Amino acid sequence: MNERTPRALTAEFELGDQIKANSRRGVRSFVRRAGRITPAQQRAIRQLWQRFGVDFSGAALNLDDVFGRRAGRVLEIGFGNGESLILQAAQNPALDYLGIEVHRPGIGHCLLGAEARNLRNLRVIGHDAVEVLQQQIAGNAFGRVNLYFPDPWPKKRHHKRRLLQAGFLDLVAARIVAGGAFYIATDWRNYAEHIDEVVAASTAFSVHERREHDGLQPLDRPTTKFERRGLARGYKITEWRLVRI
Repeated sequence: MNERTPRALTAEFELGDQIKANSRRGVRSFVRRAGRITPAQQRAIRQLWQRFGVDFSGAALNLDDVFGRRAGRVLEIGFGNGESLILQAAQNPALDYLGIEVHRPGIGHCLLGAEARNLRNLRVIGHDAVEVLQQQIAGNAFGRVNLYFPDPWPKKRHHKRRLLQAGFLDLVAARIVAGGAFYIATDWRNYAEHIDEVVAASTAFSVHERREHDGLQPLDRPTTKFERRGLARGYKITEWRLVRI
């Protein structure tokens, strides 16, 4: 981007304010960590947000306008540093990819990767995924939604913070076309048991595949640095492909 508009110059700070404001909504599935953000990541948010970023608002997005075309679309919730999201977007140029993440270092890292690959089919939102789905995404917007390795909140008193709950499953279902897929992966056994219970009670999805493995059989997705770190510690992967009824 050659011209740096006032909007681009202030994007980093507005994004930070946006994420801080998330704390106003009750119980959340995340805590905003004060992870170290590098100068390169800061510059990416400041200079590349206008190109790849989508501001949060209470109005539903017109995704055709956002991407400048009509295409099949994939949503990734909590993309971390963007490794998986970038690889999928690069490998599937005919599809559009929208990623949601709240942690600024990961957002900055993803923007740098998107620029390096000159991706035209990737956009990111720096906000709470629940509020984005509720307020900014219209029904039947995606053919696929990915949720890879959400925070397991292992302590029992924190289980209410787990993102995968019945209400969230219904919310995702309303944003996926009939026959579309919801892909989930976790490396935390207790969370996998919880997900099994939530999915079994759902009337919106059917389980078309459930897979347990040691990292050698990812379910239609690339592996990530985070996943490899867990595997090195002896964790096993459980993943699902749910199909919208």
